[in-house]
Amino acid sequence: MPRSATIRTPASCTCDTGGRILLAAEQLFSEQGFDAVSVNAIAMRAGVSKANVFHHFNTKIALYLAVLLRARHDADAHLRSLECGEGTFATRLADFAGNHLARLLEQEQLSRLILRELLTIGPCRAQQLAEHVFEENFRRFVLILRAGQESGELRRDLDPAVVATILLGANVFFFEAKTLLRHFRDVGFVETAERFTDMLIDILLHGIRPTPRHSHRQPPRGSGTTRNTTAASRRDRERK
Repeated sequence: MPRSATIRTPASCTCDTGGRILLAAEQLFSEQGFDAVSVNAIAMRAGVSKANVFHHFNTKIALYLAVLLRARHDADAHLRSLECGEGTFATRLADFAGNHLARLLEQEQLSRLILRELLTIGPCRAQQLAEHVFEENFRRFVLILRAGQESGELRRDLDPAVVATILLGANVFFFEAKTLLRHFRDVGFVETAERFTDMLIDILLHGIRPTPRHSHRQPPRGSGTTRNTTAASRRDRERK
């Protein structure tokens, strides 16, 4: 699909029929993946005819991209807040990271659809996703980080695209692995996403090497270290 192709986005397809088609497509793509879902199946799930689907979306790939564009629309306001909001850059970055993770968790079906496709797409569809869905907002994020470097709020010697990838990637891993992580004895942050975000931003901004501000800090309450120490003490008492 060329860059000039017109894609009807959720914002431009707000009628009841178009909305039902988008919802049905999101559900089926999430459950089965793009290749396994037919336009007939989407039409049946939406309760419309196949011709009606093509009336709203020229092709199956156009419908697929329109579903994925929901994720980009949701990110626009958070990027604007990161760029122009109140507070320090660090505060705005923490808000952005927290909002991104909350969006992944709240829109679980759409998030799983995107991640499923990222693991299975070939080069052609990867280019389509980059050009039509994700590139614009990722580039905006990188430019905002670069502005933070130029203003002296972030280190200038770092590649802002790597910083963006680390932050987004950490949130994606939290989303994907949270069910498993909550059973690890060393993990005490799964039930409180805000705590994960706070520590992620602290690590991004200050690293993991000790500084005077952190060198004598005790492990946070509820952390894996504290919990393991308590459990070990209890076991020792029981042995006695």
